[in-house]
Amino acid sequence: MTSTTKTSLPLARILICGGLIVTLSMGIRHGFGLWLQPITQANGWTREAFALAIAVQNISWGIAGIFAGMAADRFGAFRVLLVCALLYALGLVGMAHATTPLTFSLSTGVLLGMAQAGTTYAVIFGVIGRNVSAERRSWAMGIAAAAGSFGQFLMVPVEGFLIARFGWQEALVILGAAALLIVPLAFALREPGFAGTAPVKREQTIGQALTEAFKYPSFQLLMAGYFVCGFQVVFIGVHLPSYLKDHGLSPQVASYALALVGLFNVFGTYIAGTLGQRMPKKNILSFIYFARAVVITVFILAPLSPTSVYLFAATMGVLWLSTVPPTTAAVASIFGIQHLSMLGGFVFFSHQIGSFLGVWLGGYLYDRTGSYDVVWMITIALGVFAGLVNLPVKEAAIQRGAALKAT
Repeated sequence: MTSTTKTSLPLARILICGGLIVTLSMGIRHGFGLWLQPITQANGWTREAFALAIAVQNISWGIAGIFAGMAADRFGAFRVLLVCALLYALGLVGMAHATTPLTFSLSTGVLLGMAQAGTTYAVIFGVIGRNVSAERRSWAMGIAAAAGSFGQFLMVPVEGFLIARFGWQEALVILGAAALLIVPLAFALREPGFAGTAPVKREQTIGQALTEAFKYPSFQLLMAGYFVCGFQVVFIGVHLPSYLKDHGLSPQVASYALALVGLFNVFGTYIAGTLGQRMPKKNILSFIYFARAVVITVFILAPLSPTSVYLFAATMGVLWLSTVPPTTAAVASIFGIQHLSMLGGFVFFSHQIGSFLGVWLGGYLYDRTGSYDVVWMITIALGVFAGLVNLPVKEAAIQRGAALKAT
């Protein structure tokens, strides 16, 4: 399998510019939970209405991510990044001025989901896969994922400040302008192999690559595990601020907690990416999911206080997006890099189905039971499930000859 293009981008440029793009894109989205109460109170909406829009966002991201990955694999990441940066700015402005749950779901859900699909991991990891050797690929993905975590640490407090200083609507417009910074960064990621308008030739067609992947049990197991990841992190990221406020803690505690998640996940994702070069990625993934189940159990059983919240945020932060490098690197190890963005997009679609259910069920069950207790129980059970399903994953490169004959 080819590990790099003949003319590769400099590693430092990929990590700096790709990392900054992920920092902006993921940093902005990680703070959306801070808008739950301001928007619902200002418009007289239920929490389910807000949660449904964020759920739509995650599904939109998942679906669009497949096609963004296909486009990036065929025509390069540059064009995808440009279009989706513009969609990001437009979606944030629409989120600020939506007056009905429908228009809120269209802007916050559909537009922002499409924008995130083309400005986050699948596209940036595709650039890394095509330009970084297999010996350093998992490590480089860990760096990029750590950048997304740093974005959460950096941007969530900034977003809290913007809301307090300018109001929730103006804060979203300011973030829309910030999202346009992705445009100049994208110019630095123009890959030499995609200089023309014709797509790069592949050994496999898209149909062959998809048939091969979906017939392979390990691909299905990775998708199942990633579903759980999406359920857990988006439920916690969106509903934790309101959960804490319901229990009498100040909004600042939630902002600091989400920032701590981002800070500690800088280390978690980097460590996961580095370990992925030295040990089986399936073992890393199983440990992460089992550990999440334990951490969540301790959190909901312990007396709630700012200290317990910060401890939970720090430990959960180490595990937060640390699933991303080993999952994507495992896909690259099995199937190679030619269709990595697309296959990563399908795995991520499973993640986003979990995200949809996690955020929506949080709002739905809260409105009907008055608490988040049932959803916390579900997140624990799913953590155990994901820990188990990753254990049988086979990471060795697939024997492609037989697979191609089957297609």
